[in-house]
Amino acid sequence: MASAVDSTRKLGLIAGNGRFPFLLLDAARAEGCVVVVAAIKEETEPEIDARAAADSGITVHWLSLGELSKLIETFQRAGVTRAVMAGQVKHKQIFSSIRPDWRLAKLLLNLRTRNTDVLLGAVAKVLGDEGIELISSTAFLEPLLAKEGVLTSRAPDEDERKNIDYGLTVATGLAGFDIGQTVVIAAQACVAVEAMEGTDAAIERAGNLMRTLDTGGEPEASTLHPSDEDLSLGTPTLERRLTVVKLPKPKQDMRFDVPVIGLRTLETMIRAGASCLAIEAERTLLFDGSALVRRADEAGIAIVAVPRRY
Repeated sequence: MASAVDSTRKLGLIAGNGRFPFLLLDAARAEGCVVVVAAIKEETEPEIDARAAADSGITVHWLSLGELSKLIETFQRAGVTRAVMAGQVKHKQIFSSIRPDWRLAKLLLNLRTRNTDVLLGAVAKVLGDEGIELISSTAFLEPLLAKEGVLTSRAPDEDERKNIDYGLTVATGLAGFDIGQTVVIAAQACVAVEAMEGTDAAIERAGNLMRTLDTGGEPEASTLHPSDEDLSLGTPTLERRLTVVKLPKPKQDMRFDVPVIGLRTLETMIRAGASCLAIEAERTLLFDGSALVRRADEAGIAIVAVPRRY
């Protein structure tokens, strides 16, 4: 596979949480790259140290999320001129007790907004100014990008297709504001939208909301469950199955915040009572793709990758 990275050079890896950094690390090493990992204390899995101990081509340096100057110095000392971000860094961390160093504090002070694109784009510019080019996070993982079409043995049914169509409209608008990537739909009504909490938490919230319809909690059941009077007029109970739609932004910067779906999200869907997942082809990474599809088939969940829109 042709790579955006010269395999004779060192590659810097800014590692967030989850499996993404490990998959990228394995792929980069398979192409012969020496990898210098900047592991974020608040996010990166400790297992990264074990990987480095077993492979002389990997070195790990731990730093806090607020230490932008240390990140730059670490890469410069190691001779890194190209780097990649892989793994989630929770957006809510900007409100945590983490103390930014002078460089990050200056960057944050000058931002007009603090959404993902603006924040990470500013970090990428600082790195570039210091001679470290930030490249696409899919540079080594293109085979994991979803292919267009129905990925599971079951295709979405008519109701799910209607949910997908409506969800695409809502998710496109949401993504344009760089608020979140995921919306959860039932009966062509928006049940939940993703913000700082992340995809899985948004799906869990949607599942909890739907369960309140049976327990008498808020919101009022009449929103998605007709009253007895309505039923007496022949109005059917609205379909409560959830459809999850996750999309990249219209002008997605593939260097960071690329949509990712893995087994954890699928298990969250199962617990929430979701029956369908729609993602965008070519711009969504599927981790453990074969296992993901098998588990979806076992649970009766339909997964479809819709055509790329931009």
